Amino acid sequence: MTGKVVNHETLKSLVVKKLTDAKVSNDQAEVVADVLVHADLRGVSSHGVLRTEHYVKRLSEGGMNANPNFSVTKKGSSAMLFDGDNGMGHVITKEAMDEAIKLSKENGIGIVGVINSSHCGALSYFTQQAAEQETISMVMTHTDSAVVPFGGAEPFFGTNPIAYGFPAKNHRPIILDMATSNVALGKILHARETGKDIPDNWGVDEKGNPVNDPHLVKNLLPFGGPKGYGLGLVVDVLTGILTGGSFGPGISAMYGDYKSNRELSHLIVTIDPGLFIDKNEFLTNIDQMINELHDVKPADGFSSVLVPGEPEQLKEAEYKSEGVPIPQSIFDYLNS
Repeated sequence: MTGKVVNHETLKSLVVKKLTDAKVSNDQAEVVADVLVHADLRGVSSHGVLRTEHYVKRLSEGGMNANPNFSVTKKGSSAMLFDGDNGMGHVITKEAMDEAIKLSKENGIGIVGVINSSHCGALSYFTQQAAEQETISMVMTHTDSAVVPFGGAEPFFGTNPIAYGFPAKNHRPIILDMATSNVALGKILHARETGKDIPDNWGVDEKGNPVNDPHLVKNLLPFGGPKGYGLGLVVDVLTGILTGGSFGPGISAMYGDYKSNRELSHLIVTIDPGLFIDKNEFLTNIDQMINELHDVKPADGFSSVLVPGEPEQLKEAEYKSEGVPIPQSIFDYLNS
């Protein structure tokens, strides 16, 4: 793969320039760029700056609102519905997470349903946002139909990712961010961009046969067969159906129709770590759990046991020091 290694702050400024040129306010462009570079720093290139061109195209053709007016409707003491007015999902979800954190600090728990959103990027960004406020979080979003259900030959649910974040006292937070498919669609796109083959359990062709060529992938497979399929269903219920949005094949496609709003739904749940026990005890116990997992004897081929999110945190430290590798084509686009 030919490419460039770029300082993460430089990369962020390139994305901001592209978005502000597309009439996005500087404040919102900074948030979107921060979310995208966050993904690249963690080695999750599928959700990184390669998405910029898509967002600019959708903005230019009217399928995303560059100047949205957010609105919030209270739904009891611990819940609210956040209407993103079809703006950029990264900004919408960051704002909605702020509201959820406030609710949990006031009431012990906060639940925010998000409607009229768009693609929001890596969910780990928002769980980290909560962890930095010493708040437990769960974030999920539905996506357009791309994954065949267990036993099925055609797609129904999307990759429907879900993420959890748990703050610690001294350690970095535990962050689990995963698609309910074997991989996120963005990893297929990244493999196409970089000219790499993929494992044959990532996707299937139009006949339902597993393939190694990312260009032949028509649909994705759920992780763990019926387990991933079941969790994908749960995400669609708690996002689309719970908030009155679309679900399954009714969700508009990310690629193709760039003139129509996607009207995606997300769900955010936040919990004050001191809800049932002393908060300091919770944070200390998370540290203890991490330490004890690190002390587990590693299997052959492994140097140590890591907690969810830790490999990405190590990658982030490396890339902040040495720069972020991106494909040449993406670098050329950002500099055009």
